[in-house]
Amino acid sequence: MENIAGSKSALSWIVQLSALALVLLWLFPTVGLLVSSFRTSDQIASSGWWQSLFPTEQNLTLRTADPDDEGVQQLIDGVYTVSGNLFVVEGDADSAAESEATISIWGTSSRDIAAYQPGETADLGDGEQITVEVNGDYVWTSPTELSGRGQRAFVTATTPPEFTTENYETVLISGNTTDSMAKAFFNTLTVTIPATIIPIVIAAFAAYALAWMDFPGRALLIACVVGLLVVPLQLALIPLLRLHLEIGIGKGYLGTWMAHTGFGLPLAIYLLRNYMVGLPRDIIENAKVDGATDFQIFTKIILPLSFPALASFAIFQFLWTWNDLLVAKVFLIDATGQTTVMTNQIVELLGTRGGNWEILATAAFVSISVPLVVFFAMQKYLVRGLLAGSVK
Repeated sequence: MENIAGSKSALSWIVQLSALALVLLWLFPTVGLLVSSFRTSDQIASSGWWQSLFPTEQNLTLRTADPDDEGVQQLIDGVYTVSGNLFVVEGDADSAAESEATISIWGTSSRDIAAYQPGETADLGDGEQITVEVNGDYVWTSPTELSGRGQRAFVTATTPPEFTTENYETVLISGNTTDSMAKAFFNTLTVTIPATIIPIVIAAFAAYALAWMDFPGRALLIACVVGLLVVPLQLALIPLLRLHLEIGIGKGYLGTWMAHTGFGLPLAIYLLRNYMVGLPRDIIENAKVDGATDFQIFTKIILPLSFPALASFAIFQFLWTWNDLLVAKVFLIDATGQTTVMTNQIVELLGTRGGNWEILATAAFVSISVPLVVFFAMQKYLVRGLLAGSVK
């Protein structure tokens, strides 16, 4: 009864549920990064991205208008008065969400931010008093003329959902990070495109030779290629860097291209060779009978038929090199930042900008957008390339 047509086995359900779990594990962080890139720093600090569509409670540090500014301080009934709204700065609300915020509790000291309810009056000493309403309206009074900066107020407010494009404007259009991010973007392209094309070209020739050309030691070379697949990248970094420095190609793009090529070649040769072995032998033999050379067979027959495998490896190599940080740190040494790649630039943003998580989330999503476009544009070739040689 277990094998009745139309029924699914337990193993089939396990495979499908496992695939669904892997998709969700990949999807949730990506969606979270996208949502966070459109949120403000206060919202990111107060709630998770999954709460972005609901009102959130935030602890805010606000300040009244400066009494020294012209027209702010008024003498009313013998009392110097400063009034306004805590959420309004220079006539405009800090944000659309804050203009609709409601205050639940507030205080005048960071040690006791829940000292007062909206509408209550706080005694600041020497006759000074301040009253804060639920919508942020305040009245600050004193028997003597006020001076200095505005009075701080620590409020707990409920704000509606808010999304902004200012983060992308800061990263891509204006702000201190624009030039560095744009330069890092083109530097990453400079590293990634040659580091993807070079190993594909070399591996295609090598794979054809190992698949269809008879020569002494071919089996040994295939075994060496398989063995190199398990060599850890970290094991070869320092020896390879010393070699590059000795021959004069270290600290630059050329050394980085060669490093990525060396680390990517074993998988490329193995993948392409498995695919080419599975091609029909009759096509190659008929071409040889017609007088075609190996180079003509390779360029006219093998390469067009091997496009799925080539595209499959191109996806992997592009993703690896684009998201790489370790190889770029080791082989792309530049104290001036002229050759900094995006992954390294994001690390530097984390170190220099500290808690500006909205900028980091935006920069990170900009960084992953290109690999996402490449993956979805060429995903139809991925499975065909991965299954190369599995079915005769």
